[in-house]
Amino acid sequence: MSVQSEQSLVRSVGGTYFPLALVARMPYAMMVVGVLTLVVAGRDSLALGGLNSAMVGIGAASCGPLLGAAVDRFGQRRVLLVVGAASSAMLAAMAWVVYSPLPDAAVLAVAFLVGATAPQIAPLSRSRLMAIISACIAPGRRVRVINSTMAYESAADEIVFIVGPVVAGVLAVTIDPWAPVVAAAVLTLIFVSAFALHPSAATAQASSGRTPAAGSVRELARPRVVVIVVGILGVGLFFGSMLTSLTAFMADHGRPEEAGLVYAAMGVGSAALALGVAAFPVGFTSAARWLVFGGLMLAGALALPAVSSVTGMVVALLVIGLGIGPTLVTQYGLGARRSPVGRSATVMTMLGSAVILGQSLASAVTGGIAERWGTDAALLLPAAAALVVVVAGAVNARIGEPSVTVVASPDREAATAGR
Repeated sequence: MSVQSEQSLVRSVGGTYFPLALVARMPYAMMVVGVLTLVVAGRDSLALGGLNSAMVGIGAASCGPLLGAAVDRFGQRRVLLVVGAASSAMLAAMAWVVYSPLPDAAVLAVAFLVGATAPQIAPLSRSRLMAIISACIAPGRRVRVINSTMAYESAADEIVFIVGPVVAGVLAVTIDPWAPVVAAAVLTLIFVSAFALHPSAATAQASSGRTPAAGSVRELARPRVVVIVVGILGVGLFFGSMLTSLTAFMADHGRPEEAGLVYAAMGVGSAALALGVAAFPVGFTSAARWLVFGGLMLAGALALPAVSSVTGMVVALLVIGLGIGPTLVTQYGLGARRSPVGRSATVMTMLGSAVILGQSLASAVTGGIAERWGTDAALLLPAAAALVVVVAGAVNARIGEPSVTVVASPDREAATAGR
């Protein structure tokens, strides 16, 4: 029996990898809320706080693919050590500049740099695991292992983005508004550095080193990749429009401070069914999953304007979450399998950046609509975002399933080893 056929992913990456990768994501989950809280407290402006949170998202979205390209060229270890140190420095600078005499423009500039230097652990973890799966897992088992891995990664994202804002809020209340940002800086310095130095980074880099030269950048603009970016952008648009319209809804009910807790119901449903994707039959194709669960998102979103109670909203969000989890798992899985040779980290960071960009843009637009035309108008926007997801899924179905990495051809095996 070959070494590949005996190997499992957990054994290949080591028992410490998954807990470390989970904690290393926490700083980004704390950044957006932490910056918002800090600026509102330090500059006494909710509008400026929201604008700074948006700048964090724009910085992360615009520079994420550049980070991925650097990783594809130089490897995760070297890039993450530099970026982690820069991110910690920018977070510390954010805690200082808010209370400094510098103008608001300086605060906005630092907020952009906070996002620009965000280490992007989630997409880089996916990229690292894909390289290791291609190198260490037998071809006959790869599709199922990829599905299981993407399911776990999506559930881990949901968990962190539920816990992170809660931790940030507790630190801000019990210590000071600067505490979440400083804590994120410390966590970044420690855990992002540990993630960079973890032995799995060397394993993934060795696997990538066995591939042919990286594919052309033009391959990133092919329809089979672009359609996934558009689809996951739709998910980001949904996140931003849903959270903002939900905040308006809860304000109408006199409980705006509970918006985050109600929003967490969507994360619970999403994480639960995301983990279940690994159990879906192989015949339930990626194209079908995208359309089915994207359709569930759309159906739940269309019901939102008719919801009149907080309990009804919680139920609607639970249902919507059941659609979001499998949709994200499917999109990331397709992105992993359609990545051009040597461009896995670039594609994964493109997808992660699309989520962030969509969330930032939709938050700004939905906030303006809610303020001008009311909550009912704002609650229409999640359905529009879900429609983007479904339309992209229909286009993806026309493109067809990606060729899988489970093949025996030596040439093809070499070509897929770095994905």
